[in-house]
Amino acid sequence: MSLDTATLYLVAAMVAAMLGAMLLFFGRQENIPALMWWGAAYLLGAASVAVWTLASSTLGAMYSLALNAIGFVACGMVWNAARVFHGRKPNLPGLLFGAIAWVAAVMALAPQASAMRLTIGAGIVAVYAALTAAELWSERRKTLQKRWPAVAVPVLHGFVLMLPILLGDLLRPHDDGFSSSIWVTVFSVELVLYAVGTVFVIFMLVSERTVTAHKTAASMDPLTGMLNRRGFAEATSRVIEREANAGRPATVLIFDIDHFKSINDRFGHPAGDEVLRLFATIVLNALRITDLSGRIGGEEFAAFLPCPLEEGVIAAERVREAFECSGIVVEDGPVDTTVSIGVAGGPAGTELEVLLAAADAALYQAKRNGRNRVEAAEELPLSLEKWRRKTAGYVAQPQSRPGIIRPA
Repeated sequence: MSLDTATLYLVAAMVAAMLGAMLLFFGRQENIPALMWWGAAYLLGAASVAVWTLASSTLGAMYSLALNAIGFVACGMVWNAARVFHGRKPNLPGLLFGAIAWVAAVMALAPQASAMRLTIGAGIVAVYAALTAAELWSERRKTLQKRWPAVAVPVLHGFVLMLPILLGDLLRPHDDGFSSSIWVTVFSVELVLYAVGTVFVIFMLVSERTVTAHKTAASMDPLTGMLNRRGFAEATSRVIEREANAGRPATVLIFDIDHFKSINDRFGHPAGDEVLRLFATIVLNALRITDLSGRIGGEEFAAFLPCPLEEGVIAAERVREAFECSGIVVEDGPVDTTVSIGVAGGPAGTELEVLLAAADAALYQAKRNGRNRVEAAEELPLSLEKWRRKTAGYVAQPQSRPGIIRPA
């Protein structure tokens, strides 16, 4: 059974127009510029294909040339949509290059060179498909197993267009001409599949980004921009596993801003929020880029440092001094900014819960000893149950370094 090529092209145009309108609608609803680029490209391409299919025989040479150039602009818009989706600026010269190259090629070719014109047109579309695939490949942030459809769809589209060009005369019938060959039918069917497949890929990418944004929001503290308790625990667990494989020790710091309730009561919650943001900034600036930190409670923060206990104590003292000297002044007077810090360290593979429990005990020791100080706990066993049994017999003893907890 033979398929009417004009009918297939019209079906492809209608499908593309419907999908383009849907993309444009969702792009405006969700304020996603890339979706609006994709939607506009689909609508423009569908219009050019439909008009060319219905009226190509009645249009003059110049109008047909302009109509085909519009189709190549639509292909360039698809590539630019992928750029915009990944936060890059549109490439306007590249957007118009395909159309300009097509017009120049047609003007240079003889009128009877229809096969060559089709070859050049297919090549331009294939180049844009390759650029789109390259854009998606270069911005892959997930494993290839999850992102492969985003790359495979434009690659297959370009391959189908380039295949007859690569095989040349072997696939061209010798009687009816290339324009009536089986590949024109293949192109029209593939155009429908490509339109649907591309929209599937687009919504897959948008869904992936939305899920990532929700996960990020669920793990971040909106006031300080730091990790919240959940995000800190998840991120730290991954780092602990990595550091354990390398055999490196780990240290946890717990910070508690002194007399924070009285700051809120005396100066108001806006001043309290400013103190929290200030402290978050100090922690981020005082620690290394490889260290993790987060806000795990109201005025309580924590940090994980892949280093021995002694280095953790030095870092904690650096934070304490910076915060004490930062002072915020409001209309009612200066705001006291001091912090008490508990530090606990353990060998490679020590559980996060163990380190947090020990650092918390050291923090309370810092509070009892007058606040605005750093207290450290000794290195811990690997089991939380063992730590809890052991700490049942601990009391604070004076040491050469204040805050070390020794067994009674």
